[in-house]
Amino acid sequence: MTPLSEVKVVILGQDPYHALGQAEGLAFSVQNGIKMPPSLRNIFKELQSDLHIQPPMSGSLLPWTAQGVLLLNTCLSVEQGEAGSHAKRGWETLTDRLIQAVAARPQPCVFMLWGSYAQAKSTLIRSAAGGPQLVLEANHPSPLSALRGPAPFRGCRHFSQAQAWLADHGQPLNWRLDP
Repeated sequence: MTPLSEVKVVILGQDPYHALGQAEGLAFSVQNGIKMPPSLRNIFKELQSDLHIQPPMSGSLLPWTAQGVLLLNTCLSVEQGEAGSHAKRGWETLTDRLIQAVAARPQPCVFMLWGSYAQAKSTLIRSAAGGPQLVLEANHPSPLSALRGPAPFRGCRHFSQAQAWLADHGQPLNWRLDP
């Protein structure tokens, strides 16, 4: 959905939603008509708190992909009802290469690393640095960790930080999801 040459932001998560019918191939996103998972509700709460953007009616993050936001998980599959169940089964080799390819480009890029699985990629990102980068880290937006220290997701202000940094680098981005 987001060509490599157009990536401005990488939002990195752990693995797909593990409830039946939730995952749609974009990290943290669900198709129209699917009930919003708690992590996504927390993302929308942070977006509203940070940029005063009203939460959309749908949980689809597809409009972000058209603006250069790559929604990627470190692992691309999961057993139903078992978060992290396909970790260390080979997906990381593929997603690591993708992360390195994005980081190695000369274009400015923001990396939002949400949760420990994503944060483990910070060294990989920095070592592949081709152009200017902003690496933002916070806890996973899950209700289990969104408010916990030392880096709570709620209140992290990643959306405004990314928007301002990208604007400073001539890469405007609008986080609104509704038309």
